Amino acid sequence: MSIAELFLLAVGLSMDAFAVSICKGLSLRNIKVKHMLIAGAWFGGFQALMPTVGYVLGSFFADLVSKWSHWIAFVLLLFIGGSMIKESFGEEEEVDADMSFKVMFLLAVATSIDALAVGVSFAFLKLSTLYIILAVLFIGCITFICSAVGVKIGSIFGTKYKSKAELAGGIILILIGVKVVLDGLGIL
Repeated sequence: MSIAELFLLAVGLSMDAFAVSICKGLSLRNIKVKHMLIAGAWFGGFQALMPTVGYVLGSFFADLVSKWSHWIAFVLLLFIGGSMIKESFGEEEEVDADMSFKVMFLLAVATSIDALAVGVSFAFLKLSTLYIILAVLFIGCITFICSAVGVKIGSIFGTKYKSKAELAGGIILILIGVKVVLDGLGIL
């Protein structure tokens, strides 16, 4: 997986957190840097934590299914991307201004479940430990930035771009999944 692919993966994974951050920004009356940092830390932190957990869990099973690893990664990314695309056409969700520990924890977990599945796919792709560490840090940093910026954008533009962000993220994840399966089949 190249740096460009990793960047696209990180951006795709961050789109759910970005969309929720936009809604948080919309619901907050007076945006402060503190709000942007809180959203960035919660969402970026969990987007880094979940692929790590997924990688560790997936590593236990990777040797058993290595022959099918590219298909598993493809199916996981297709499912995650498809879900994001479906959500982008769905009903708008209500998000309030509450940034308490409980609310942010639940939102961070909910927006990072897809990153857990990506971590599992990392294990199946037999990527090096150094690459995994760099990928996790990269995903976390990109999500931190997108989430912090999302709060500010939400305060300025509202929910206008929420569904477009989810749609773009879903398409990116599906395209990465297609590339992974084509690589695994030796076509690329």
